[in-house]
Amino acid sequence: MMMFKKILSYFYPITIYKETSTISKSIEVTIYNGKTLLNTTNTNYSFGSLQAILKKGLLDIGAAEINRMESVLILGVAGGSVVQTLVTDFSFSKKITGVELDAEIIQIANSYFNLDEIPNFKCVIADAEKFVQTDKNQYDLIIIDIFKDTEMPEFLFQESFISNCKQLLNKKGYILFNTMHLNNSNLSKTEAYLSHFDSDLYETKVLKNIEKYNDVIIIKSI
Repeated sequence: MMMFKKILSYFYPITIYKETSTISKSIEVTIYNGKTLLNTTNTNYSFGSLQAILKKGLLDIGAAEINRMESVLILGVAGGSVVQTLVTDFSFSKKITGVELDAEIIQIANSYFNLDEIPNFKCVIADAEKFVQTDKNQYDLIIIDIFKDTEMPEFLFQESFISNCKQLLNKKGYILFNTMHLNNSNLSKTEAYLSHFDSDLYETKVLKNIEKYNDVIIIKSI
């Protein structure tokens, strides 16, 4: 039956799961062009364009840099596509910790994308803003990919959150931050975010207009 649905998906999208999450609103698992995707009402959450966006950021950091890393923190897991990218495309076998607020979406990720079968991945159900306040671990890469549909929570751009992320980042580590600019206000937030890293301690780069509306910010601690 699933193979038949994959074949049909090359002609039109096939929705195989749809539910209302208390946090993420409408969640759909859809097969399109033979690929299983996790979507919300207005955007892709995992395994579609989002996976391509974060992969471009990882490729810019480079496989050699990623292979030397010992630990990765992912703030905003959703379906786990960036976890799959790290493990499959970069052969990353070291520790990956994911923080996801929506327990329901992790259940979907486990059921449809086998996220719980990745041996070096651990998921923590928690508020990312609070998690970075109390976590005592250090990371070589922090991936920030937190959205509520197409909206980025305000705390992502607040000095306290940024400062906490800095404290969790190892020297010579990276922050990879996926942002969406649907309006000028979001562009201003990106500029303000970068200003927090305007020192000799960091190198910054922005990959602009990936998949039209997304910019990926790359911060390196030096």
